[in-house]
Amino acid sequence: MSNLVSLSEAATIGLHSMTLIAMSNEKLNVNMIAERIGSSKHHVAKVMQRLAKENFVTSNRGPSGGFVLKKKPEEINLLDIYEAIEGKLENQDCPGNKEECPFGQCIMGDVSHRITVEFVNYLRTQTLDKYL
Repeated sequence: MSNLVSLSEAATIGLHSMTLIAMSNEKLNVNMIAERIGSSKHHVAKVMQRLAKENFVTSNRGPSGGFVLKKKPEEINLLDIYEAIEGKLENQDCPGNKEECPFGQCIMGDVSHRITVEFVNYLRTQTLDKYL
């Protein structure tokens, strides 16, 4: 079965990890996050390293270590997290990524454009504090 819209595993890990960290009253480490979201601790570590590099979280090592947000939850939206992991979202006109349409006008209309705009707008309006 195919999906029209799907997120990469890295994007899913990033979005869920950041939400968990925002919701937590304690520091969460890679093992805790991986267990709660059902992902590989190695993949979680890689994604969290990226988010730390992009200044979303700070991390402390050791037995009492873990991740904490660098900003308030209301200052972090899902689009920023998504783009930190996947790169800037670009609006595409052709769902087939073709330079020239053999039909003169796209048989899909502007559906790709509309879906991308709606997706970006949704992610931009969703801040981590909405899930607390």
